[in-house]
Amino acid sequence: MMMYLISVILASIFIIPFAIKTLSPYLWLDILYLKDLLRILVTFVSRRRRRPFFFVLDRFLEQTAAHPDKSFIVFENEHFSYSYTDRRSNKTANALLSQPGYKAGDTVALFMGNEPAFMFTWLALAKLGSPVALLNHNIRTKSLLHCFNCCKATVLIAASELKAAVEDVLPTLTEQGVTVLLMTKHCGTPGIESFSDKVDEASDSPLPRSLRSHITFKSPAVYIYTSGTTGLPKAAVVNQNRLLTALAVLASNGVTSSDVIYLNLPLYHTAGFILGFIGSIETGSTIILKRKFSASQFWDDCRKHSVTVVQYIGEVMRYLCSTPKRENDKDHKVKLAIGNGIRAEVWKEFLNRFGNIEVREFYASTEGNVGFVNYVGKIGAIGRVNFFHQKLFPFTLIKYDTERDEPIRDDNGLCVEAPKGETGLLVSKITDIAPFVGYAQNEEQTERKKLRNVLKKGDLYFNSGDLMRIDNDNFIYFQDRVGDTFRWKGENVATNEVSDILTISDGLKEANVYGVQVPGHEGRIGMAAVTMKEGAQFDGSRIFNHVVSYLPLYARPRFIRIQNAVEVTGTFKQMKVKLVEESFDPGRIQDPLYILDNEEKSYIPLTAQVYSSIISGNIKL
Repeated sequence: MMMYLISVILASIFIIPFAIKTLSPYLWLDILYLKDLLRILVTFVSRRRRRPFFFVLDRFLEQTAAHPDKSFIVFENEHFSYSYTDRRSNKTANALLSQPGYKAGDTVALFMGNEPAFMFTWLALAKLGSPVALLNHNIRTKSLLHCFNCCKATVLIAASELKAAVEDVLPTLTEQGVTVLLMTKHCGTPGIESFSDKVDEASDSPLPRSLRSHITFKSPAVYIYTSGTTGLPKAAVVNQNRLLTALAVLASNGVTSSDVIYLNLPLYHTAGFILGFIGSIETGSTIILKRKFSASQFWDDCRKHSVTVVQYIGEVMRYLCSTPKRENDKDHKVKLAIGNGIRAEVWKEFLNRFGNIEVREFYASTEGNVGFVNYVGKIGAIGRVNFFHQKLFPFTLIKYDTERDEPIRDDNGLCVEAPKGETGLLVSKITDIAPFVGYAQNEEQTERKKLRNVLKKGDLYFNSGDLMRIDNDNFIYFQDRVGDTFRWKGENVATNEVSDILTISDGLKEANVYGVQVPGHEGRIGMAAVTMKEGAQFDGSRIFNHVVSYLPLYARPRFIRIQNAVEVTGTFKQMKVKLVEESFDPGRIQDPLYILDNEEKSYIPLTAQVYSSIISGNIKL
């Protein structure tokens, strides 16, 4: 009997793990993720309880004390240690305090590209207790003034190469009494003060903590602007509590102090600032800082600096895969790529070409209150959902009417949850743990992102504006932005899916798909702005056969526009607004235009005569 029991126990020891792996293949990874999540929560709570208050700046000062001589930033062959960064930020802060138009705690707008001075200045302002507006260095005139005024800044600090852009708006800034500082040693423009010379001459003595004693966890830390794919940018408020939470973004993905981070995304954006800069402060890593993304220099830089972690967003991965193949494509030390926006076919190509790199796709937004991480590495998914995550950050997918552009509600006025496998709008409950702070000086836009009476009367949710789908294995997939999904012939068309199909055809390099309105027709019909691969010619018959083979009738782009380059935002998201406005009018568009012709079984040139016939209703689509 004893031998029988021992046999049963031994058999169970071997069978149970096998059974768990078969029935729940992701259970162990789920447990490890939950362990990391709990560790992050414990660290966060312990920091919240510290007095005086503990903020991101304090973590930087801890890292500086722990390894002062370690390289924090490497930029154009110059190395800046943690201690140098600390001293330089002290000099910047002391120089700023000497400016008559500034006092500690005032909001300051930073108008700079990727350079060490950006980081030095942000740390300086953190030491002074000043919220910082991170202005996109590509914006000009009206948009620049709009973004500056959103946060009620009293000081503008700009890079020297942006002098002309500042001069364009200087009369308005002067009228508003704004102090304008230029990162140069001499400036002859009245109304603009040189600042680099004053930083050089300033003391590097530490700033008294009393200068930032007014700060609480609800105080704004930074204003980060939306990418601006539609209208003027909105200033999302990132408070000190949210920034403290963001410290864990790299550490939670296994990044340590021994890692070298390649940061080539804009520092004015969430990905570059929070993931690359703030995340590295927590881990104590070294940052390889680049002025901008360059596909041709990417891997050579990684080899030169022994980079172990890279970031991506939007179309970056596709750009890397589009570079000419080289024999040393897999010769590097990169072990982790972290970001969002990689499409499934590009993901596969990236791994096949550049080797066994762990891709950590995640989902988050600057102002949103929920996020997901694909810690399993499931190609195509943006994350995985589980019970514990759902309890901490309650969310759901609700049915959405893309034609009416609003959630579907039942007879009781409540939203209808989308079942597994179906696409729905991601909404997340606004709670103390998952707050939604909103946009600076824009109550209307803040209110528009709130959704009430979702699952019960009186509840309040954040409207992500993103359409998602959860499969039977609890992986969640991004489908489209609400505005990027259009309805044609009674069917919903997801632009990302159509774009993916187009780009696997011969000759096409990139595709930006959108819907355009046609007089006399309900909904919007599909159109694609595409670029060609080098040396390739547009073959209407081949593209026709490709879309007919892969896409249903309603999803086939009826119009194709050939561009030299697909327009993207500063964070590599495709821009559609201008394309939608120009529609398929050959009178407004200089690019070659084609229309799908079922009789010719080809895409043929769209003439002014054919366009007139469509508009007049003589040709039905």
